[in-house]
Amino acid sequence: MTALALPTQRDEAWRYSDIAAVTSVWPVPAPIKIHVAEGENAAQHFLQQSADNEVIVRDYKITLEAGSRFDFHLLNSGGKLGRVTFDVTLKRGAHFGLHGAIIGGGDQTLEIVTTVNHAEPDGTSEQTVRSILGGHATGSYLGKISVARHAQKTDASQSVKAMLLDRTATANAKPELEIFADDVKCAHGATVGELDKQALFYMASRGMDPVTAKTLLLRSFVAGVFDGIADDVERERFEAAALAKLEALS
Repeated sequence: MTALALPTQRDEAWRYSDIAAVTSVWPVPAPIKIHVAEGENAAQHFLQQSADNEVIVRDYKITLEAGSRFDFHLLNSGGKLGRVTFDVTLKRGAHFGLHGAIIGGGDQTLEIVTTVNHAEPDGTSEQTVRSILGGHATGSYLGKISVARHAQKTDASQSVKAMLLDRTATANAKPELEIFADDVKCAHGATVGELDKQALFYMASRGMDPVTAKTLLLRSFVAGVFDGIADDVERERFEAAALAKLEALS
């Protein structure tokens, strides 16, 4: 990867990125390689809450052998630029799950970029991403699902939802399907919205202060993203980090 030229916004995967910030850390480290053996179950998580002036670019290259399962939980909330990418290849009957949240404010640029390759039949993948953005932050999800010609019975989904706290914030969502097989179930959905003013009014009418009401609604928006973290301590750490970031944006 160190031999690659510096990307530009003409590159689709970098269209919404902060290229000036990327320049300061280029060349970035080689991808982290993860291999899940046949029939095994594995999970990892990444709590990205770097300092405001840091630039984080982390790439994962994941190979799932037949019948294996891999789940990844991600909170991307720190740094001037926080970019996490996944290049995943699934063999027969493998499963990949990505459960991620982007929470940003100020002038942050936070990105999740995925390429999920269903190379053999009977594979399943599920990607769930929730974004909350305030200030002049930019949050982006670019996700491609590629199904090979012989990868029949593939079942793949993407669910992307973003909440804008300020009209100056930007959410980008680009789910993409590239399907060459004819017996598959592939779906994607993307929405961008704002806090429900009626819900805020209702909560205020019941005596709840505006900041608490707003935080509760935002917590409910990302609820469930980290439920699959098996370790209770780690799950609580992720939830606490998300809540702290949400309170900072309130």
